[in-house]
Amino acid sequence: MVAKRSVTSERTVMASRSYASFLDLAAGGYLDLPPTPRNLPKVMTVPGVIPDADSSRSKDSISDASTSGYRDRKIVVANFLPINAQKDAKSGKWSFSLDEDSLYLHLKDGFSTESEVFYVGSLKVDVDVREQEEVAQNLLENFHCVPTFLPADLQKKFYHGFCKQYLWPLFHYMLPMSPDHGSRFDRGLWQAYVSANKKFADKVVEILNPEDDLVWVHDYHLILLPTFLRRRFYRVKLGFFLHSPFPSSEIYRTLPVRDEILKAFLNSDLVGFHTFDYARHFLSCCSRLLGLDYESKRGYLGIDYFGRTVYVKILPVGLQLRRLEVAMNHPSASAKVKEIQKQFENKKIILGVDDMDIFKGISLKLLAAEHLLHQHPDLQGKLVLVQIVNPARSTGKDVQEAKSETYEITKRINMKYGFPGYEPVILIDRPMPLYEKTAYYAMAECCIVNAVRDGLNLTPYKYVICRQGSPKIDEALGITTGEARSSMLVVSEFVGCSPSLSGAIRVNPWNIEAVADAMKMAISMSELEKQLRHDKHYRYVSSHDVAYWSRSFVQDLERACKEHYNKRCWGIGFGLSFRILALSPSFRKLSVEYVVSAYKKTKRRAIFLDYDGTVVSDMSIVKTPSPELISILNNLCNDPKNTVFIVSGRGRDPLSEWLSPCEKLGIAAEHGYFLRWNQNCDWEISPVTADNDWKKIAEPVMQLYTEATDGSTIESKESAVVWHHQDADPDFGSCQAKELLDHLENVLANEPVVVTRGHNIVEVKPQGVSKGLVAERVLSELTSDGQPPDFLLCIGDDLSDEDMFESILSKASSPSSGIVPEIFACTVGQKPSKAKYYLNDTKHVMRLLQGLAYASNGKPPECNLQTEVSFESYA
Repeated sequence: MVAKRSVTSERTVMASRSYASFLDLAAGGYLDLPPTPRNLPKVMTVPGVIPDADSSRSKDSISDASTSGYRDRKIVVANFLPINAQKDAKSGKWSFSLDEDSLYLHLKDGFSTESEVFYVGSLKVDVDVREQEEVAQNLLENFHCVPTFLPADLQKKFYHGFCKQYLWPLFHYMLPMSPDHGSRFDRGLWQAYVSANKKFADKVVEILNPEDDLVWVHDYHLILLPTFLRRRFYRVKLGFFLHSPFPSSEIYRTLPVRDEILKAFLNSDLVGFHTFDYARHFLSCCSRLLGLDYESKRGYLGIDYFGRTVYVKILPVGLQLRRLEVAMNHPSASAKVKEIQKQFENKKIILGVDDMDIFKGISLKLLAAEHLLHQHPDLQGKLVLVQIVNPARSTGKDVQEAKSETYEITKRINMKYGFPGYEPVILIDRPMPLYEKTAYYAMAECCIVNAVRDGLNLTPYKYVICRQGSPKIDEALGITTGEARSSMLVVSEFVGCSPSLSGAIRVNPWNIEAVADAMKMAISMSELEKQLRHDKHYRYVSSHDVAYWSRSFVQDLERACKEHYNKRCWGIGFGLSFRILALSPSFRKLSVEYVVSAYKKTKRRAIFLDYDGTVVSDMSIVKTPSPELISILNNLCNDPKNTVFIVSGRGRDPLSEWLSPCEKLGIAAEHGYFLRWNQNCDWEISPVTADNDWKKIAEPVMQLYTEATDGSTIESKESAVVWHHQDADPDFGSCQAKELLDHLENVLANEPVVVTRGHNIVEVKPQGVSKGLVAERVLSELTSDGQPPDFLLCIGDDLSDEDMFESILSKASSPSSGIVPEIFACTVGQKPSKAKYYLNDTKHVMRLLQGLAYASNGKPPECNLQTEVSFESYA
């Protein structure tokens, strides 16, 4: 049954309005299209309750109806529905049937038998606007399908325009270097792509129960769908699988809308790819373009994206084995086997089955066959290449050119090496039923897939299964049950199925001579070797079918969504930059008003501030404090109730120079190795060993990595040595940092130092030196003077500041004076932290400090900061 949502609050209405504005912003005028029919039949959430069709737009969609009796549902979204549609020319009536060749239809094989599966997509035929409502009703009631009807002009620009002429070539590594080589980016086509994705999203929303349903979106046509759905429902369970390649970052970064598309991927909970290469390129783009790191979490790759973990899954699609077995046992298949056996008697068959497009490498395959016949004249009359050409999926100049080239090369080979009764190349360019293809698969000595770039390509899998045989085909060939089977595969290394077929001969399709040699090797290999390779492939293909693939993906998607209700979620960003910020329920933004109120009520205060990234922006090259910062710090320090410390990893000399106008300010330099209470005090040095002989070991090692890593530098402090790689290549710098960390830990194992890795740094410093110890020491001094602080504020932005947070929070759990202080541990930026509060950036930190300074002296600091808070409220 199709579950619907219900309106629960005024917030719902606001959500739908903001959604409309968001879509208008993202897609311009294309979103003014007439809405698709929305009066799909209403169905019950629970028996006896039929919610309104347009009832819900709630972000979290807490339904009024109980879901205790709810049936497990999956919503599969793809460009095309798994439906064949035909209209009778005489009666005008539509007839529909399930498309057994559609991958999406067979996803349910991997789902629980109790699962209810709905499909959202478009039909492959045009339906008159006047008939759309009736057709939609029919498809929903009889096939659990929800059609998305796109106007003809939009469909053309969306599918044949942006998808096929721009996005698909780019994802297959083809750049539009000139008008003759692909289409240039067209903003109008992009807007059509956005509009079409929006209409698909509307259809999903019509049937979606976001609390329980699982949504699985497929392929590059609908990449933006996760953003639209996530905008509507923050906690929707959403998976995306890309069936095409994902290009390297050097190719992908040429896309003018690269950020919007990348962020749409990241609005999913789980993103799937066929191979590690595709996943690696995706992760590299996330790192290089968005600055996101990934890590392996118990064997799963995960990207931390604003508090959410977006998981990445690597698993190629499998076959629908039952469908293939039925085709092999078709009576016509046996008859075709006998026909092929007679037609090619005493000849070895090499088979190719490809779509007609520029990436399948058909012409390169033919050139390799030509070279093979030229190099081995003895094969003339004994070897046949049967090339089956599936109908092209798109139209265009490039497809026509590929087709013409294929026919020309075939004609040339047959004229040069053929003779009466023998054609070296048999080109079959017509729609072919599956049972006929299985006959060719079963009879082929070798199958070759020579694509220059392909997402997966299931042809080798089908070939392996068909070579294993079936009762009917075995009978036609006179093979006894249990007889050893054999097969040979020549597979391009640029095809997604290549990594899973370890027994195949892998080739570079551009190297025609090497492909020819591989074809010769395949047909000349010993029978035992062919059998062993076949057995290896058959075990994999037969066990990793489409049911295994879909079951594995859904299990991982459910696991990825387990944390949905353990975090508080906010939607941030405009247009297609929308994303979800997910934080722990106890982790919240620090309220300026609340802190100032507590500040005014307390008598003894300790304030600890990090420097870089906290009071001075990390984005600025200028690291000297602004006049505004100096003014604020002086106002805070002049309050006799305050003890204020800057706690930084920087050296004492630059900090002393930069902060010299603040005479009463305490400074802890080099993470506390040097400490000074104010300018009238001498520097105190940490009691840890002053022996720096370890530097003679560490610095040469760092120098080696600096010379090998362009953009990296070494910073030598009095107590520590730091290797920076923020200006190096992100991937290489990160890799080198890991290696350097391991190298230094090994060579310094017996030295009194610790090696740590931070944001774009690797640091070696003495043991027993940390910002946490600084906080403990200052608080201990204040307490011993009989003035235990009743207000603690600590703000920092990186890993080294976590020690400070931990120290002051422990003060709250075990106050030595019996006074429980007001404690505010605050990190800068929304990220996992031991702090309980966060501020967005240095500007917000300055606004907070500005408010505290005003509360201390009753007048605004001498600065020009724009502030969002009302100082009058602090008086």
